Amino acid sequence: MPEIEKVITVVSEWVKKAENDLKNASYTLEMDDECPTDTVCFHAQQVVEKYLKALLVFKGIPFPKSHNIEDIFALLPPSSRPRLSEKDQDKLTEYATVTRYPGDYEPISLDEAKKAVRIARSVRRQIRKLLPKPALSSRKK
Repeated sequence: MPEIEKVITVVSEWVKKAENDLKNASYTLEMDDECPTDTVCFHAQQVVEKYLKALLVFKGIPFPKSHNIEDIFALLPPSSRPRLSEKDQDKLTEYATVTRYPGDYEPISLDEAKKAVRIARSVRRQIRKLLPKPALSSRKK
């Protein structure tokens, strides 16, 4: 298998995992008042993390095992970075590293969870424009 096909396969795997996280976050939001907002925010963070990693794979940039969005984001060349404020990067990282576990922090509101999903969708849209089309299509096996 030529190298580009291997890269597209790996990018496609990251995209598929990110899409599954987005489905989880989106469907869980439909629970409205019963919504486990921490779970939604965790999955929103995962969408962003996995799309960033898909783009890093495509660009041939190695990355560490990390949930820190700011660190992952900084690995990308400035021209390839999606619009994502430092504040949002920090908040997303918090969803994967702090609010995912029991602790002393403010509960996450439904509005905040909806915002996290909007941010994830925005990053998704921006990065998908930079990835090769074959990596974005579902392959039936």
